[in-house]
Amino acid sequence: MSMDSSVVIALGLLLCISCLLLILSWKKVYEKGKFPPGPFSLPIIGNILQLDLKNIPESLCMLAKKYGPVFTLQLGIKRVVVLHGYQAVKEALIDHGDKFAGRRHMPVFNASRNGLGVVLSGERWKQIRRFSLVTLRNFGMGKRSIEERVQKEAKYLVEELKKTKGLPCDPKFITGCAPCNVICSIIFQKHFEYKDQKFLYLMKLLEENTRIASSPWMQVYNSFPSLVHYLPGSHHKIIKNEHLLSKFVLEEVNEHQRTLDPSNPRDFIDCFLMKMEQEKRQPQSEFTIENLLWTATDLFDAGTETTSTTLRYGLLLLLKYPEIREKVHEEIDRVIGRNRSPCMEDRNKMPYTNAVIHEIQRYIDLLPTSLPRAVTEDVQFRQYLIPKGTTIIPVLSSVLHDDEEFPNPDKFDPGHFLDESGKFKKSDYFMPFSAGKRICVGEGLARMELFLFFTTILQNFALKSTIDPKDIDTSPVASGFGHVPPSYELCFLPF
Repeated sequence: MSMDSSVVIALGLLLCISCLLLILSWKKVYEKGKFPPGPFSLPIIGNILQLDLKNIPESLCMLAKKYGPVFTLQLGIKRVVVLHGYQAVKEALIDHGDKFAGRRHMPVFNASRNGLGVVLSGERWKQIRRFSLVTLRNFGMGKRSIEERVQKEAKYLVEELKKTKGLPCDPKFITGCAPCNVICSIIFQKHFEYKDQKFLYLMKLLEENTRIASSPWMQVYNSFPSLVHYLPGSHHKIIKNEHLLSKFVLEEVNEHQRTLDPSNPRDFIDCFLMKMEQEKRQPQSEFTIENLLWTATDLFDAGTETTSTTLRYGLLLLLKYPEIREKVHEEIDRVIGRNRSPCMEDRNKMPYTNAVIHEIQRYIDLLPTSLPRAVTEDVQFRQYLIPKGTTIIPVLSSVLHDDEEFPNPDKFDPGHFLDESGKFKKSDYFMPFSAGKRICVGEGLARMELFLFFTTILQNFALKSTIDPKDIDTSPVASGFGHVPPSYELCFLPF
């Protein structure tokens, strides 16, 4: 027998043994619980071939039609339970919120942050989340003081849009600067000029990460991280960008350490540093420089990109539907006029505008599968037993596009949030910020920003499309981690 033949046989035996061990490990995990039904999965690759990696939410909806509202997928060696439809999502995330409050790491982000921070952290999240909520509230989140910050930033935004002189422009970074500056004022006590190159570079990193995270390649990476990590691909770019963002935050942290005055905390970073000092003798404390670094990065990222993308997508929809845009203009003129800035008290008097903003969030379905959850203990859910640590994917798309709650869900229609008399109508199915214990920390701020930025823009400008509204395509260019809107240009015409 030749040396080459021996090597081939040895490799073949090694592969067979590896597959056998893998199958036995799957069987062991499966026997621990009674999982929901799901499609047949292949060894090693699982069900990855049965998913359209360009449109994961649509694939999950198709599988739900066959296997029901609670079903199981095998993604690589990871077993995942999918929740589809309002009843299943509500029952898990709200009725059994504590048990479904774990966080399953997204491998591409965990490669840089190692489970730290407030958004993607697992068992550590409670202390950091509680501290973050209290601190953000202390610095005005949900209060009049933060409303004044948003109003002030809206004025900066108007001045920047006027500089376009009514010429076609891409709103991507202009609309991103406003929410980014608001969250920067809370975390770093900083305000950037809209033309600041460092600021624009940070915005570019955030936008690029969102786009890459929604690509088909990233769905492959998150299913097979240990294999794909060593291959060339865009995952290296997203990891590099994460480190660049954290480097910027670290510079701010270092500066805050040098200038900290414990009697007069200026922002979120100062408060975290003071908490670190209080717990410095507690070896298990979560309040460390590393956790501050990634918590601040999380807040910076989440407080910028989601609101920015919603604004950009919303403007595109208003270009597509000029009749809806005109009704908003009419309501702004009637309730606010042109001589004062919009305020949050106006929202209750503006049911149509409120409905339009809600419909934008429902229709664009920004994070269609939310962020992956994990059960914190063995859970008896319906007739199934889901073992501790199992990944949970709540399909928010299935809630936001429920055809019984929202007739013609694929149609952009503010009437979904209006009753017969034209008054604003709330819906329990409105879950763009997810639901339950891990609902978005910045939900209140995001709602405030969306209302004040949209109304301030439309109070000061008429929007003009560069193409016929009938030809505007509002379909997302990517549908993975998030729905990414297409690039476009428009003209902001001052009144």
